[in-house]
Amino acid sequence: MTLGAYAFFTLIDTSVKWLLLAGLPAFQLAFMRYFPHFLISTALLLRKGVRWSNFQSAHMGLVLLRGFLLASATLFNFITLNYLPLTVVGSIMFSAPIIVCALSWPLLGERVGPWRWFAIILGFSGVLVVIRPFDASFHAIAFLNVYNAFSLALYSIITRKISGIVAPETMQFWMGAFGAVTLAPLAFFVWTTPDTVWQWALMIGLGIWGWAGHEIFSRAHGYAPANTLMPYTYSFLLYLALASYLIFGDVPDGWTLLGAAIIVVSGLIIWRRTARKETA
Repeated sequence: MTLGAYAFFTLIDTSVKWLLLAGLPAFQLAFMRYFPHFLISTALLLRKGVRWSNFQSAHMGLVLLRGFLLASATLFNFITLNYLPLTVVGSIMFSAPIIVCALSWPLLGERVGPWRWFAIILGFSGVLVVIRPFDASFHAIAFLNVYNAFSLALYSIITRKISGIVAPETMQFWMGAFGAVTLAPLAFFVWTTPDTVWQWALMIGLGIWGWAGHEIFSRAHGYAPANTLMPYTYSFLLYLALASYLIFGDVPDGWTLLGAAIIVVSGLIIWRRTARKETA
């Protein structure tokens, strides 16, 4: 399920980059990432009956903050895909688990030992290798992806806090609703009608794949704990590298590969230390 979820997420990023190159604006694509998601999650909630209680939660503040974090990260991610290769964007985004570990002490009160602090520092050094802020090829847009990584980290922490308290269907609904409603004015202001049926299909597919990816990734947690699933999430980098080469002819350079490897190693150290702590 985890491998499948990240295959769906790869479809989203690859399709977005292709559509951006075809001339469709990022605001429009970000809206279409959430609008079909909103329709699907609404239909599934209404199957339980037309009751306002199906859409409510005692933690609406956190539910909406979660929606804001994901929607803003999605928009900025789509903007950066206009300028950066898929592998660079994916590598920076994968510092999110490292940020989660760094924030787990002040936000969740979880103790972070010296090995995990070492991994956190190592992971951020990997991000710097990928971004190369002092290199001639540096593009400042990469810092938007750093924001995205922090947003996804906070999104993960909030999800951890409200899982088991807020129904997954309710979280899915408000995620789609927040993204669709807030991005709609921006999308229609710059709306560009796709030229082909293929472009329409890809654009509509963004929301379907987004809903499906989050749905099966959530269900995966019902079969195995997060620490078991975590190593499989790095399949995303492999998927992105393959798609980047096959669709766009981009081959990641040595620095990107080195930085991605450092980020992966640091994430695996955190995973291993956390797993050992929980089984001790």
